[in-house]
Amino acid sequence: MDKHADKQFVQQKFGQITRYYDFLNSLLSLGIDHYWRWRAVKELVNSSLLGDNKEVFLDLCAGTLPLSRALKRWTPFQGKIVALDFAQPMLVYGRKKWRDKDVWPVAGDALCLPLRDNSIDAVMVAFGVRNFTNRLAGLKEILRVLKPGGRALILEFSHPFNPFLKEIYFTYLNHLLPHIGGIISGDKEAYCYLADSIQAFYTPKEWMELMQRVGFTNIKHKYLTGGIVSVYMGEK
Repeated sequence: MDKHADKQFVQQKFGQITRYYDFLNSLLSLGIDHYWRWRAVKELVNSSLLGDNKEVFLDLCAGTLPLSRALKRWTPFQGKIVALDFAQPMLVYGRKKWRDKDVWPVAGDALCLPLRDNSIDAVMVAFGVRNFTNRLAGLKEILRVLKPGGRALILEFSHPFNPFLKEIYFTYLNHLLPHIGGIISGDKEAYCYLADSIQAFYTPKEWMELMQRVGFTNIKHKYLTGGIVSVYMGEK
């Protein structure tokens, strides 16, 4: 078992900062988060065989639905999206801001997905796997629900590979991010957790080895923005 935050703690914190979540994501990333999601959904759709509009994608740890919106806005995908998150207030808030008949919000646990084996064409996760209380179990669940040949795309924070940029970035994470996030959301603890979870997360090599251990094949990795973010792709 990895060392991460307690599930109840994470669920509570995300529920408390729901109304500020999207705004702070854009503010704290200087708007680059939109570019990251754009790149991620483009990577996923370009690697998938879109056919007769009957594909079903799973947006795991969907939050307020920004990744689902990106998929629908920036790609030719015309299938269905199951948008699942264990923080129901985030799904409710996202649904109030954006409704789409082909997006089905579902409150559920990533470690025990309410989906059949081999039922999903592709799984996408943006900045969510850090919050799994058991990352190995979470990856196994993703693999279980994917159809043979289906792909998983994971967009997650990593560490800049340039030492100078890495020092600046970690200073920002440890000092500015919790301070700004705390002032606006009223919950500094949530943004201290965010900073800690980013710094403690796997290196790309370690994460790819974990994906391989679970059973993913054709695993690929790309850095974005100097290594601040990584895109991972794996196939069942």
